[in-house]
Amino acid sequence: MTALPAPAHAAAPGATAYVTNLRGNSVSVIDATTGTVTATVPVGSFPSGVAVSPDGAEVYVTNQGSNNVSVIDTATNTVSATIPAAQSPNPVAFAPDGAHAYVGVSLGGGPQGVRVIDTATRTVVATVTVTGQPFDIAVTPDGGEAIVAGFVGSAVTVIDTATNTVTATITDPGALTPAGVVISPDGTHAYTANYNSSNVSVIDLATNTITGTVPVGGRPQDVSISPDGGRLYAALSNTNAVAVIDTATNAVTTTIPVGTGPTGIRVDPADGTAYVGNSADDNVSVIDLNTNAVTATIGVGDTPYNVDVSRALPVVTGVSPGSGPAAGGTTVTITGSHLYSTKSVKFGGTPATGVTVVDATTVTATAPPHAAGTVDVTVTTQAGTSATGGADEYTYLPEPKADIDVDLTARPHLGVLVPFLSYTLTARNTGPDSVTSATLTATLPPGATATGLPAGCTVASTTVTCTYGAIATGAGVGKTFRVPLHLLSLGPVTVTGVRTASAPTDPGPANDTAGKTCHVISIILATC
Repeated sequence: MTALPAPAHAAAPGATAYVTNLRGNSVSVIDATTGTVTATVPVGSFPSGVAVSPDGAEVYVTNQGSNNVSVIDTATNTVSATIPAAQSPNPVAFAPDGAHAYVGVSLGGGPQGVRVIDTATRTVVATVTVTGQPFDIAVTPDGGEAIVAGFVGSAVTVIDTATNTVTATITDPGALTPAGVVISPDGTHAYTANYNSSNVSVIDLATNTITGTVPVGGRPQDVSISPDGGRLYAALSNTNAVAVIDTATNAVTTTIPVGTGPTGIRVDPADGTAYVGNSADDNVSVIDLNTNAVTATIGVGDTPYNVDVSRALPVVTGVSPGSGPAAGGTTVTITGSHLYSTKSVKFGGTPATGVTVVDATTVTATAPPHAAGTVDVTVTTQAGTSATGGADEYTYLPEPKADIDVDLTARPHLGVLVPFLSYTLTARNTGPDSVTSATLTATLPPGATATGLPAGCTVASTTVTCTYGAIATGAGVGKTFRVPLHLLSLGPVTVTGVRTASAPTDPGPANDTAGKTCHVISIILATC
């Protein structure tokens, strides 16, 4: 039957893997957090293709034996609708906005095609004839093109999704029987698993040409790609392994042993794992993408064939340290779950720099400058942006300030032997925060110089420079030096003290200067 329009559903809260069991006529539902099968959903006969809608609310399953598509409601794990799809439907893929699904079919044993399904009405709205039997379909990140791997006929077809017309057909004698296709996250390249050529094609989507092939040492049946596009994973059905390809060098860097007869593979971008359906062992291998090792083997139904994974929104559960200066620059560790495909981190809406993904639970970033106050730290991945709450809060501390009041006093030291004027240059901290350092200078009259300099003070010509260390709020530190009277002219003698530098910021420049005038009456007589 053709169902009524689909009801709205909430997206699944965490990553879930859906595995079609070709001879079991069912779909196994795997909780990615616990690694356990939580449900087995009966569908049509010989289910092969599987795709999770972008919002995670529904799963489309193609049933080759029933010539239709089962729609699974992920909230109840039950089939909510069945959509007729013509003969032997196999691959299925959603547009990024979820408005359409693309199903590859055989049209009565003649031309092959792609059925375009309107997901709101669950009806076929167009059919696009392609070259070769569709074995896999991938849609570009912008939704503009659908790339179809045609197994029989050895062709890759490019469909313009706005017009539902074929814009290119890509063939090469060195790329036989493409069975799987995936598109790089930036939408610039497509990669096809060429089963009978034992290699993977690299297709430039700007020119729709094959720019290279990567030998993989076995018969690849499916491909998937890491969230950053740096690594490609090919399931080798005849060697019971997964080949890992560096997309920068287009070379295999390692192979990972899995179960027998791997057919479908899908990277979980939320948790940094990949799920591989082992058709001869009736199980699924779970690969840790950080270690390239199988960390779990999960029993499923009869002949697991293809797999897809729901998108899990990132969750932030901790921020350390929880505060830093308003100037930014603090390295912050963000912990949570489903963080593996992190693309950006924001502090109160301001993008952070230096974002580094450690693993699926940890990301580091450098806090940007921001006004003082508490903000939410959010993480954005391929699935979306984390919700806000108390656990993600980061406090920008007000810029510390310490006002230095400059004070200068003088008194004469008279006598026959060495008469001099004694000056004390004081840095007094009026707060509100402690002073960490300060520099004050005293300018002497022409021809004068200073003697008896204390620690931290130097003299150059007629300038005395004194440096000060930490000064508590309300405290003051004075430094005393001498000016010999015989170097001074008779009359008024003025010395000026000035704050030239201090940390933290001095908010009150009005008290940064102080002067003192003494009167020299004779070489042995002066008043201040």
